[in-house]
Amino acid sequence: MELRHLRYALALEEHRHFGRAARALGIAQPPLSRQIAALEDQLGVRLFDRTAHGAVPTAAGTVLVSHARQVLGQVDRGTDDVRRAARGESGTLRLAFIGSALVALLPSLLARFRATHPGVSLECTELSSTQGAAALLSGAADVAITRGSPRGPGAERLTSVAVKSDQLVAVVHRAHPFATTGAVDHGQLRRAPLIATSDDDEPATTAALADLLHDRDPTAPVTRARDVHTIVGLAACGLGVGLLPSGARAAVRPETTTVEVRPPVPLPDLCLVFRTDDASPPLAAFLATTAEHCDGVGRRLERAVDSHQGLADPARSLAVHAPPAAPSPR
Repeated sequence: MELRHLRYALALEEHRHFGRAARALGIAQPPLSRQIAALEDQLGVRLFDRTAHGAVPTAAGTVLVSHARQVLGQVDRGTDDVRRAARGESGTLRLAFIGSALVALLPSLLARFRATHPGVSLECTELSSTQGAAALLSGAADVAITRGSPRGPGAERLTSVAVKSDQLVAVVHRAHPFATTGAVDHGQLRRAPLIATSDDDEPATTAALADLLHDRDPTAPVTRARDVHTIVGLAACGLGVGLLPSGARAAVRPETTTVEVRPPVPLPDLCLVFRTDDASPPLAAFLATTAEHCDGVGRRLERAVDSHQGLADPARSLAVHAPPAAPSPR
């Protein structure tokens, strides 16, 4: 018994006439009559009573049609699920991110992705840039938002695309002398107690701040913190001058204020990082959404993909910009 036999039986039960059922199926009447007769022979029962006015299902035919409707419904739903999975509209996406990305980038990006791909389950974990890269390499994450491109062993297996530029700003309590200056210079920062990210957690940021953190007054302490919210909180406690990426201004508290740093200190870009050989549809869908959401990312993503000859599906990140194909009619 084949699926087409079930469709033929279902059409005949619905139309109660071989000619009308054949037209609905898009086939001629004689082949339909032969297929129904062959199905009856195979099962050893009469499925339809032929009358002068058409065809009426027997008791056995009614049971067959009931099961046929269930089976065909499951097949159609399974077909839909397969197509949705291929378009990246279902499945799971595991995202690792640094804290500052949650302030400056992810709220609007994830809201857009969830709105356009509600069937994809998002598993989000806050990790440092170093930890995020390690999670990608171990297979524990599918995509990561890091500060700067990953470096070190295994980095050649990852594709990294800049999604947002940043520079350094200072955050201080409103009673701090710097709060009313509008801007501070490097000399002032070198003489002030500072609050900065951990060397181990964000080495790219630490490297960008090397002059401020190392060529400084040895009596001025440096307090280490794991994320931007802790830096802001410690600055609110009056422990010193917090060093933040400019995109994290939204994290300031009422009792704190941000101050520009002059001359500007560029920080490593926020980067979207994924395994180069990962061609999973949910990842492709997330890359497409990011390209639409962040200016210039689409072009950078295409260039990054083109530069990796070992990519499992080089057209993956280019193709996902196209709208999903409509399901073929049944």
